[in-house]
Amino acid sequence: MRALVTGAGGFVGTHLVEHLEAAGDTVLLTDPMIDGVDITDVDGVAELLADSKPEVIYHLAGWADVGASWSNPAAAFRVNADGTLNVLLAALATGVSRVLIVSSADVYGSVAETEMPITEETPLRPVSPYAASKVAADFLGLQAYLGRGLAVLRVRAFNHLGPGQTDKFVASALASRIARNEIEGTDEIPIGNLSARRDFTDVRDVVRAYRMIMSDGVPGEVYNVCSGRDVAVQELAEELLTHASKPMHFVTDPDLLRPVDVPVLRGDHTKLTAATGWNPEISLARTLKDLLDDWRRRLGAT
Repeated sequence: MRALVTGAGGFVGTHLVEHLEAAGDTVLLTDPMIDGVDITDVDGVAELLADSKPEVIYHLAGWADVGASWSNPAAAFRVNADGTLNVLLAALATGVSRVLIVSSADVYGSVAETEMPITEETPLRPVSPYAASKVAADFLGLQAYLGRGLAVLRVRAFNHLGPGQTDKFVASALASRIARNEIEGTDEIPIGNLSARRDFTDVRDVVRAYRMIMSDGVPGEVYNVCSGRDVAVQELAEELLTHASKPMHFVTDPDLLRPVDVPVLRGDHTKLTAATGWNPEISLARTLKDLLDDWRRRLGAT
């Protein structure tokens, strides 16, 4: 396949490009850091697709910082909603055969534990501005399929983590602080809410799912990409601490607490597995060790 990856320079994009190339695909990259194309520039996106002529598009580009969306909701919406619309319009104009739109489990919002696990039929109750922008992107994809006949596949990705992730996300932030403490000889690790429970999947499993959905998924459908189990951030943090080279302890930092934090998210990937045969393969313990080792390399500790 001749595949265009938007957001190719980001955390997931980097892993997806590597996976697609290993699978034998011809991969075209776009990202402001790579080619200067801004996903919110409708003319720039249209020109990019007209020139590159991809067969399929993996649309990963977007605003990913949930916490920061509270202080800048307009920017989050512009990138996630307007950016997705620009990609869909350009895809229609250039005859792209399939588009994969990556949405987020945050669209489900506040879900009672009695409603777990979360399936694709669970009502959408966005809590954050980020989540609302992802609902818009998700439904723009659905409208492009229903109203224009574009073969759009949508995914709602639950929390994913792994080497290369920015420290704006909880696991990577904790790993970076542990690695920095090892260098500086300090022992305090600032933390936010450790009681929240999330469904974590290794990014390398996530990108496998994306390609399998592109290949075998049903246009117009939406698929959860998740592990199917929830883990408390406390457990994740304690697992990371077992790999630290010296004793450390947590200190609550009020600045790391979100205005609203969904207590539990646990997904169900039954629909995805039935359509593609996908299952997560990489253990959380291995993911966290790889993530910490990656931060040690990034900070020059190894």
